[in-house]
Amino acid sequence: MKQTIETLILQAVDTLKANGDLDINTLPAVTIERSRDAQHGDFATNLALILAKAAKTNPRQLAEKILAALPAHNAVTKVELAGPGFINFFINPAAQYAIINTIHEQGRDFGLSTVGSGKKVQVEFVSANPTGPLHVGHGRGAAYGSVVADLLQAAGFEVEREYYVNDAGRQMDILATSVWLRYLEECGEVFVFPSNGYRGDYVRDIAAKIHKNSANAYHQPIAAVLDNIPADEPQGGDKELHIDALIAKAKILLGLENYRAVFQVGLHDILEDIKADLSEFGVNYQHWFSEQQLVDDGSVEKALNRLRDGGHLYEKDGATWFASSELGDEKDRVVVRENGQYTYFASDIAYHHHKLERGFDQLINVWGADHHGYIPRVRAAIRALGADDNKLKVLLVQFATLYRGEEKVQMSTRSGEFVTLRQLRNEVGKDAARFFYAMRRSEQHMDFDLKLATSKTNENPVFYVQYAYARVCSVLRQLDEKGFQRNVQLGMDNLTLLSAEHEIALLGTLARYAEALEKAALQHEPHLLINYLRDVAHEFHTYYNAHQFLVEDAPLRDARLNLVCAVKQVLANGLGLLNITTPETM
Repeated sequence: MKQTIETLILQAVDTLKANGDLDINTLPAVTIERSRDAQHGDFATNLALILAKAAKTNPRQLAEKILAALPAHNAVTKVELAGPGFINFFINPAAQYAIINTIHEQGRDFGLSTVGSGKKVQVEFVSANPTGPLHVGHGRGAAYGSVVADLLQAAGFEVEREYYVNDAGRQMDILATSVWLRYLEECGEVFVFPSNGYRGDYVRDIAAKIHKNSANAYHQPIAAVLDNIPADEPQGGDKELHIDALIAKAKILLGLENYRAVFQVGLHDILEDIKADLSEFGVNYQHWFSEQQLVDDGSVEKALNRLRDGGHLYEKDGATWFASSELGDEKDRVVVRENGQYTYFASDIAYHHHKLERGFDQLINVWGADHHGYIPRVRAAIRALGADDNKLKVLLVQFATLYRGEEKVQMSTRSGEFVTLRQLRNEVGKDAARFFYAMRRSEQHMDFDLKLATSKTNENPVFYVQYAYARVCSVLRQLDEKGFQRNVQLGMDNLTLLSAEHEIALLGTLARYAEALEKAALQHEPHLLINYLRDVAHEFHTYYNAHQFLVEDAPLRDARLNLVCAVKQVLANGLGLLNITTPETM
């Protein structure tokens, strides 16, 4: 109906222009919104208010002209002028019946659009350091990012999903050294493990695997390892200096080749675990991009040379700095340290340079909310590289907080005291986890209610929506049990029998699916789709409780069956985009 109304408005504008009653050079996009109050019709447009200034006329007078020039249409029963220049459209209730046939014909394609056709978008999300298993905080970014990508694809965009693997830098060295130290314990060495090392059981598992496969090949006496190492924090020292010294000692005692061997085992095992974990959570990528690749193939140096040629780098205190404060950042940033090593930011500059060279029309980065301050420096780098930083869209996700009773669960990867995404999924299920993660705005704080997520009550939103689907399936099974034969065409021919208040409300809700889907995609807000599905479920459950579907009157029965099957299809389409199952029995 929105497309029909837009066509009528454009025809009216063309008529006014042809008659000399409207003198404008360009017509802005026509905005048509559903009315919040049924007394104001079904749809409304503010086009007259938007055009009034350019047309040099009063908005209400212009609205009167548009209204007078509107062609008649059998789907529109009345058009009214309201307020300072709003035009309200009242839709013929009979026109709403067409949505059932449309859903029936289009099936799984119902609701898909081409608004993004020809546009290439990259969505980079999760990208957690491969230093340990994914925890419940990562799960929210995983669910959100994957649904955003799927919604964009449903809106016609060409979407590439990417995970940026931070397999270079200090955190990976801390992991490799932690694994090696646990390996030394496997060899029989006894010592106090560093306070700043990675302590999770997964580190012990990797170390045990190395020892099993390589025996004592990487063994060094602990006295040699700890010789001349500064004290750790519990002994009154600096934990950062302590771990950095251990990293340096590991590289010296093992030699770079053996050190890299230990490093690669840790990286490989954790990364494979992450891949499997995400896949089981319904999250898959077209590309896993290695940070180390940027260093190895010269991409970091290439990007820095481009900044240097543009006059954006300078030397100070033995380091190389990016003059990002001149491009909107709060201060300048180091890209090459005094020891000649690249900073994380240098790799990020190269990574975004690489993205831009791949020809994406838009880059979407899904980051944790704690990365908010990082956005201006990345935008500054994109501008310094000679690109349009408007291509970058950063979507921030608040980490979810998990509670067991009244006790907040710690989620520190370093200490090993955290609840993994896999543990959460095993406890509440993939469907509930994905639904709960995506049902609020990504930037809103979230407390994950384990008890609610596992309950089989109407208070559990995912159960409520899935139960609506299962109820339709139950109705169709009862159809066979009662010996009725469903005649789809007979139902289509008698849709006007669907005149009850609940039926009209449900028809109107079904007609909003394409709008809800497109809005959720373009605004990157999956919760809008979830809210819509909850509305459909509510309308259906209310209808189910108020009416019998399998009545003796065949035309009415088949009309109602066509309606509830349309509900079933819309729920299947929406839940499918959320990668949530549609159980036929519950």
